[in-house]
Amino acid sequence: MSSSLHPMLNVAIRAARAAGAIINRAALDVEAVRISQKQVNDFVTEVDHASEDAIIDTLLNAYPGHGIHAEESGTTRGNPQSDHVWIIDPLDGTTNFIHGFPVYCVSIALAVKGRIEQAVIYDPTRNDLFTATRGRGAFLNDRRIRVSKRTRLPECLISTGFPYRKGDDFQGYLRMMADVMQRTAGLRRPGAAALDLAYVAAGHTDGFFETGLKPWDLAAGSLLITEAGGLIGNFSGEAGFLEQGECLAGNPRVFAQLVQLLRPHSRFDGAPQPSGEQRAPLSLRKTDEAAQPATTPPLQP
Repeated sequence: MSSSLHPMLNVAIRAARAAGAIINRAALDVEAVRISQKQVNDFVTEVDHASEDAIIDTLLNAYPGHGIHAEESGTTRGNPQSDHVWIIDPLDGTTNFIHGFPVYCVSIALAVKGRIEQAVIYDPTRNDLFTATRGRGAFLNDRRIRVSKRTRLPECLISTGFPYRKGDDFQGYLRMMADVMQRTAGLRRPGAAALDLAYVAAGHTDGFFETGLKPWDLAAGSLLITEAGGLIGNFSGEAGFLEQGECLAGNPRVFAQLVQLLRPHSRFDGAPQPSGEQRAPLSLRKTDEAAQPATTPPLQP
């Protein structure tokens, strides 16, 4: 780890690599991994839990006074009153992992007084490490990354996620995908939202959209996007996407064009948004898995 990196980012990198080692060992015999189901098509494995424990242990060993907001354990560890809150997804893309489909990652972000300041997304299958510190740019394996320069939507590759739970608006999503597919070079559904955002930041794809996401899916990727010169918001192009779970990201020109396509599908078009100067603190309340609108800080695109 580089001595030039922010100390908290260095610790997050160490935590992500520790989790990645656990995931890679388990991937050697994925059929032996114990799996349970939180709800229909929403799986959790012993690897998720072990990975999360390793991350939290590493972070709290270095910063015992910090707060934790993790996918599996919620806020049961750390200091819930801290201004420093680590937002953790120990294995984004669990369904891919349990099928041996090598698209998944570890996602760790640090919010300070409600604003994302540090971000790590680690792909253990490729040993790809995406990092960002606010104001210092975004990087992939120590190489500075920028969003793509494409400006024409018909030349763009866009990633998304599909609905998969009972009660999801499947027909609405089909209409969204039809609007995007007819106007772009291609639509992809890799299955790990955090990695999708990292790929937009690196210019591998030109844009991303999805609904039904949680703060741990978006927090680290949102900083990567903005530090790589991109924009991120809800389908109307507004802030508040972290708490709304409706996310659109892309390079500035593509983002603007996708807003025009997706705004009619937004559940939040025209909703009042807090100003960038008045950020609400990150909510640390553990919400119900089935319905949980999380209260998290908005980020300005």
